[in-house]
Amino acid sequence: MNKLILTVGLPRSGKSTWAKETGFPVVSPDAIRLALHGQRFETLAEPMVWAITKIMVRALFLTGSTTVVLDSTNTTKKRRNTWLSKDWEIAYEVFTTSAEECKRRARMTAQDDLCPIIDMMATNWDGELTVNNATCTIELK
Repeated sequence: MNKLILTVGLPRSGKSTWAKETGFPVVSPDAIRLALHGQRFETLAEPMVWAITKIMVRALFLTGSTTVVLDSTNTTKKRRNTWLSKDWEIAYEVFTTSAEECKRRARMTAQDDLCPIIDMMATNWDGELTVNNATCTIELK
């Protein structure tokens, strides 16, 4: 069975670094945004970004990859549930890096504009994960 690994974590928590180190194909909505319109975020483009993301995941499985990493925040159950499919099983790689550390990293890379987004995502964090019919809750540090 194909496996889709969803990263779960705040911006700047280490998801992309981990994803690159796995050696598996990685689909990154952030990279799709930059390729599509050259910006980190554009509200009107989001439906297209996510449609392309889903197509890329499916295409990688169709080319024979058996494990694909989706490098995205996936901080809410609603977002994670959009990836449920009969075509693959879901696994999670969870990054519980604190909001304060993520904001420090954002500032260190001159991405101060991420700080309010990190705060919002930390406030809305939904760490309830279900794997093989077992549910657990993961809290941020």
